[in-house]
Amino acid sequence: MNTFLYYFIPIFFIGYFFSAFILKSIVTSKKIGKSALVLPKDDSAYGLIGKYFGITILAIFFYILFMMFQKDAFNSFFEYTFVNCLGIISCLISFIITVISQYQMKDSWRIGIDQTEKTNLITSGMFAFSRNPIFLGMLLSLLGLFLMQPNYITLFFFIITNILIQIQVRLEEEYLQKIHQQKYQTYKNNVARFFTLSVFRFRQY
Repeated sequence: MNTFLYYFIPIFFIGYFFSAFILKSIVTSKKIGKSALVLPKDDSAYGLIGKYFGITILAIFFYILFMMFQKDAFNSFFEYTFVNCLGIISCLISFIITVISQYQMKDSWRIGIDQTEKTNLITSGMFAFSRNPIFLGMLLSLLGLFLMQPNYITLFFFIITNILIQIQVRLEEEYLQKIHQQKYQTYKNNVARFFTLSVFRFRQY
């Protein structure tokens, strides 16, 4: 791993997870007067997904920390500057998408499904291109990690996170369909789960 990536990877991911989850959670919790972290702690399927999410994020964090001190401990499948650059671009795009999407969600942002409150259905801005732009940002960030340091561990992180996100978004879709009914169905029919290949979609449904 070259010198730039040695510094870029830990700085980016520590900054990404701090700003995207910790800082945003604190700010939103203060605004709404209660915790924005609403993942259940029971043994339901939803609770289990939340637990695995937490474990995976923690594992990624410790992997990056270990990598900082043992930069030659993990061999890459290949080393191409062009692929590394694609990884950097993917990470930067993921950060932009995540920050903008969280801003546009405003007080509706939660980590998990808040079944005690009917939050607004956001369909404009980034949400006109993707029903789950924040999850899309997470996937792009881990794709970027794999492209910057392609090995079995980073590939595993990308695959397992993708599986967890696929399950999580379906749980959230069931809930949104239940509380927003036809409005959500119309939105669902017009915007893809992760990315819609269309332009000028900045409108509300």
